[in-house]
Amino acid sequence: MKPAAPSDVSETDLGASFESRLKAQALGLGFDLAGIARLGPAETAPAFQHWLNAEHHGEMHYLYRGAELRADSTRPEPGMLSAVVVALDYGGRQPSGPIARYARGDDYHRLMWDRLDELLAWVHAERGAGVRGRAYVDTGPILERDLARRAGLGWFGKNTMLINPRMGSFFFIGSLFLELDLIPDAPFAVDHCGSCTRCLDACPTNAFVAPGVMDARRCVSYLTIESRSAIPAEFHAAVGDHLYGCDICQDVCPWNVRFANAPPTDGPLSPRPEFVGTDAAKLAREILALDESAYRERFRSSAIRRAKLSGLQRNATVVLANTAER
Repeated sequence: MKPAAPSDVSETDLGASFESRLKAQALGLGFDLAGIARLGPAETAPAFQHWLNAEHHGEMHYLYRGAELRADSTRPEPGMLSAVVVALDYGGRQPSGPIARYARGDDYHRLMWDRLDELLAWVHAERGAGVRGRAYVDTGPILERDLARRAGLGWFGKNTMLINPRMGSFFFIGSLFLELDLIPDAPFAVDHCGSCTRCLDACPTNAFVAPGVMDARRCVSYLTIESRSAIPAEFHAAVGDHLYGCDICQDVCPWNVRFANAPPTDGPLSPRPEFVGTDAAKLAREILALDESAYRERFRSSAIRRAKLSGLQRNATVVLANTAER
């Protein structure tokens, strides 16, 4: 996927505001959505703390350790005032399979960091090199969905995903914090899920304890990626052929059924052929045959390395049992 050339429109051209040109620059760098939010207390912080107190985070202890910072987006990087929040579509219109769609291409973190760094360089050219900025992509103590909703990018679905009315939910979120007091966009204020409960009903492990509240300890994505423990026997059948992650609650969402885009056909986010239309049992046997060196080589530059070899082989054993392989 080759991003469009960055805009070189001057500040006086067409009377465009700095904020509008900043967002246009983000889109020109290849992001699919861009909005501006003012930093401050997170509206979802109380719900997040309640979620932690209920131990729905499972083994993701880093979430608990960083809870105080996540409660207010001015705390992680003191002095920052605004954030440009961006979304990058990775495509939902491809067959389901043993690897979640987001992980079928290269790891998205480096790609998004590089583009956000380019956006910061543009800010420096416009406002001076002394303006501080910092890029976050799913790695800092930030409630990113909260910021994205405040920047006008979408609403929280009942499956906890951020949903955009033109793209669905198959996208990554990133943000560039800036030491600038920018005019924010209007928050996304409308919940378009209505009475629909397809995502809740389709979850194979009943991971949603309420609309918009997930017990991660029951989620197939958590069980096959974040957890380092054995997958509880009660969930083996529900894991099915999922070797890494799960897209079921997104697959059934009407907003994705109608608006999800095709994946990139080239570039770092284009799906690797071995992860599309792949027989789960065959891939599971290949994973079980890997040693550490072969694992690092096969999954070089892949988000799948998040699960580590031991986690992938744990998943492969469950998948093989589910597919009657021995």
